[in-house]
Amino acid sequence: AMEKSRLRPWKLLAAGTVFGAVLILAAIAGMRYSDSRPFCSMCHVMEQAAITHSNSPHADLACNECHAPHNIVVKLPFKAKEGLRDFIDNIRGIDAPLRAGMETRSVINSNCISCHRNTVQSVMTAKDYCFDCHRSVAHQKKLPVSFREAADE
Repeated sequence: AMEKSRLRPWKLLAAGTVFGAVLILAAIAGMRYSDSRPFCSMCHVMEQAAITHSNSPHADLACNECHAPHNIVVKLPFKAKEGLRDFIDNIRGIDAPLRAGMETRSVINSNCISCHRNTVQSVMTAKDYCFDCHRSVAHQKKLPVSFREAADE
């Protein structure tokens, strides 16, 4: 009888550890998928942005590598808030690619700088945001009209 009582807590601990690990791995997979272009383009209004992004120099990056903070503690509430805003705009019937709000614009700019730090140090005095000059880098909006998938704004 004593042998069984010693094993039971270890079995519970082992089962809890396995369950916790599976839960963490599922959360990581969900986070990665919800950062990706296939997930973002599921909404009709983002299809055009996804197409132009897939033809851009940054096509190998997930959408949220640019559009969300990299720090997970900041990213989770940011992603929840912005995702809800995008979802609401989408169900309201907005029929154009969703535009980044001011907070997202700052995040995008910080992410540009974090990846391109060496090339931006002497340039960032001309404009407030990298994409003020480099708007088409991620979404190819300056392609000739006959090749363009999204409106040039």
